Amino acid sequence: MKYRKLGKTGFNISEVSLGTWQLGGKWGAPFDRAEADATLEAAYEHGVNFFDTADGYQDGESEKAVGAFIKKHPNVHYTTKIGRKETPLSDAHFTPAALRRYVDDSLQNMGVDSLDLVLLHCPPMAKFYDPEMFAALDAMQAEGKIQHYGVSVERVEEAIKALDYNVAAVEIIFNMFRLRPAELFFKLAKAHNVGILARVPLASGLLTGKMTADTKFAPTDQRSNNRHGELFDKGETFSGVDYLTGVKAAAELKERLHTDNLAGTALRYILMYDAVSAVIPGASNPTQIERNTIASDLAPLTPAQMDVVADVYNKEIKNPVHYLW
Repeated sequence: MKYRKLGKTGFNISEVSLGTWQLGGKWGAPFDRAEADATLEAAYEHGVNFFDTADGYQDGESEKAVGAFIKKHPNVHYTTKIGRKETPLSDAHFTPAALRRYVDDSLQNMGVDSLDLVLLHCPPMAKFYDPEMFAALDAMQAEGKIQHYGVSVERVEEAIKALDYNVAAVEIIFNMFRLRPAELFFKLAKAHNVGILARVPLASGLLTGKMTADTKFAPTDQRSNNRHGELFDKGETFSGVDYLTGVKAAAELKERLHTDNLAGTALRYILMYDAVSAVIPGASNPTQIERNTIASDLAPLTPAQMDVVADVYNKEIKNPVHYLW
């Protein structure tokens, strides 16, 4: 495992870290604490030292599992996201009073006195023009409730606007099917010493190359019930790519990149960008950990392989995905 700095936090984090949305309960399945604990330990054994959770993941159970884990491994770092555990999402979830309540809840869930890094969990676009929201985070940082803060975003424009504030990190969707962040935002983030966490790195599984036109998803799986944004931003599901288009594009990538390990290659592709501090694929059980963490040790993509990704993106994905997020 290799490590990179997470912006102005100064944290030296594993370039393949762990997202815990699926922790102990894959794609809407019931939460299994024993499976969650085993998954966290497997990640640690493979060199992972940074964990991404949220107050709304598994109704707070993900935070509790990560909190218990960090007590056994105090040398690791983590972030938790706040603002989306109550539905429907609204501006009211990002008022100073609401943010204080969420931070206090997360402190209690995780059993800590101060949170390493707090990310606002995809606030509505208008809230990025509300300095009071960020002033509330500044105040809690001064009080010691949080060490650092940042944002998780849907759109590049939100990520760029967030740089006006004292953010330490930005979490953004970036993968072979979502290339726009690399055009301008990466350069700006580096100039501001802001770390980048690449989320949804496998486009909800499309970039494993294992899905087909006949793949079925459970009714509780957001890959079946949020394709058109029924529950939240549709860009969260398959990175906003039409499913059959994504299956076709993934198959082409697998063939033209000459790989049977498209998932690992897709993660390694993200790490080709030095502005990225870490990629945060999810894992619901220990068997998926090695598949993800091996990406840190794969050979860099060649210029020809990078061109293949750009070509497939431009032909199959760019319109309309590039212009929506």
